Amino acid sequence: MVKIAIDAGHGGFGVTPGKRTPAGEYEWDFNNKVVLAAIKYLKQYQGVSLLRLDDPTGKTDVPLITRTNKANSWGADILISGHHNANTGRWGEWTGTETYTYLGNWPQAEKLAAIVQRNLVQAYGLKDRGLKKADFHMLRESKMPAILTEGGYMDSTIDVKKLRDDKVLDAAGKAIADGVAEYFGLKIDTSKPADKPAASKPSTNTKPASTTGTHIVKKGDTLSAIAKKYKTTVNELVKINGIKNQNLIKVGQKIKLPGSTTVAPKPKGDQKTTSVVDYLKSIGQDSSLANRKKLAAKHGIKNYTGTATQNTQLLKKLRG
Repeated sequence: MVKIAIDAGHGGFGVTPGKRTPAGEYEWDFNNKVVLAAIKYLKQYQGVSLLRLDDPTGKTDVPLITRTNKANSWGADILISGHHNANTGRWGEWTGTETYTYLGNWPQAEKLAAIVQRNLVQAYGLKDRGLKKADFHMLRESKMPAILTEGGYMDSTIDVKKLRDDKVLDAAGKAIADGVAEYFGLKIDTSKPADKPAASKPSTNTKPASTTGTHIVKKGDTLSAIAKKYKTTVNELVKINGIKNQNLIKVGQKIKLPGSTTVAPKPKGDQKTTSVVDYLKSIGQDSSLANRKKLAAKHGIKNYTGTATQNTQLLKKLRG
């Protein structure tokens, strides 16, 4: 039985200072998606036992000493710590994927790192920054071969496009799993159904919904905001209105509505969080930078780029 300890670096929901994109997206969210994918694909192999070292909910940043102690006492054969990089904390064009082992000569860790790095470079499609050495706690205090991956730069205008793509993060998790399998010579367990890489699910609704009522487009309206207001989807509005470009709707335009025209009550959301990203997630809205730009424009916040001040302003506007 091969025992694999794995963690997503840091914590989510703002519990770890910094560790986010300039737009406010948390590193742990990216790390978590890679780790979940790695675990999913590792479970396809025979003779594998897995131990996750971080808080899988992301609500706490488990101390590093707790993580390594857990891996050591469990008797893990290897340890993998998944991260994404940062440079200045401001947007720039630095780029690349790298993998770390501890200072000095550690042949087994270096062998694992080389295999995983090769796979990750292919998965992310970014510059190969190679194998690195560092005095990181997760590498120093672990008693087994340990590696720390840095998938790409969160503050890179190049890399963040990859980090925001769930298919890429799923591929990165598979790259790690495949690397571990190669390192140990693992075989696929044919008694288990294989998990497919992440893919967009096609809509099963082939008929446009029957329409009842209309919405008159006002200044600042977006199709996504209209869809949310009337408890429908952008795809439904596009279908029943024959809209070719969902980003181009005009003031005064009549938008046909499917189903009931009852306006949903405004969700309260997380009233304690100081993060606009977390608040949007708590009310089930898209928290991406692109959507926040639309919301900012709708609420009169000009030239929104996701700065801390703008995020605070937007959060206040959304809460009303």
